[in-house]
Amino acid sequence: MVKKLNRSYNPWFFFPFLLWIVAGGLLQLYFTNEQLFFAVNNHYTPFADVVMYYTTWLGEGWFIVILILLLFAISRFRNLWFFITATMCSLIPFGMQQGLKEYFKAPRPRAYFHDSAVMHFLPTWPSLVNNSFPSGHSEGAFSFFCFASLLLPEKYRRYGLLFFLLALSVCYSRIYLTAHFFADVYAGSIIGGVVTTLVYSVMYQFKDRFEKNKID
Repeated sequence: MVKKLNRSYNPWFFFPFLLWIVAGGLLQLYFTNEQLFFAVNNHYTPFADVVMYYTTWLGEGWFIVILILLLFAISRFRNLWFFITATMCSLIPFGMQQGLKEYFKAPRPRAYFHDSAVMHFLPTWPSLVNNSFPSGHSEGAFSFFCFASLLLPEKYRRYGLLFFLLALSVCYSRIYLTAHFFADVYAGSIIGGVVTTLVYSVMYQFKDRFEKNKID
């Protein structure tokens, strides 16, 4: 049981994630949502405009589904346990953030600031105005990359840090692209990372039993 519990999280992802939770909480304690938004959105370059536009794809639902299907193509993941765990780790946090979106119905930055000239945005970026809290892209990115870090073999688990940074880059991109406030991406990341870790931890206790039923 101890071995199973120790394998139910990746420290290379988990500890930076904990630092992010603490740092994000402190940032919100000392700065307003407006200050945090403009600290990101007003620091732009033509190169970053392109990079952030494509970086945000890492949190898109269709992109995450493709990545999961690619993982399913790997022999050691073609089993019932992986299918059920991947589905639960994706749908449960997704359902939570969608429910919160509908409950809060918070305005996005472009609606909140009424497309102020102070904001940096391009006409080619998606024009989003409603259901800002929490960020679905941030939830999706942290959910998938947390899940992926948990699947890494022991000798590759340090890549969990890279996965964390990729997930965090999606959060940054959502603010940069005027899609969300800091609180939105912060909450989305916590939902994605925490719920996925909890679901995986429960499912890991049944891994040996499920893996006997390979899907060939």
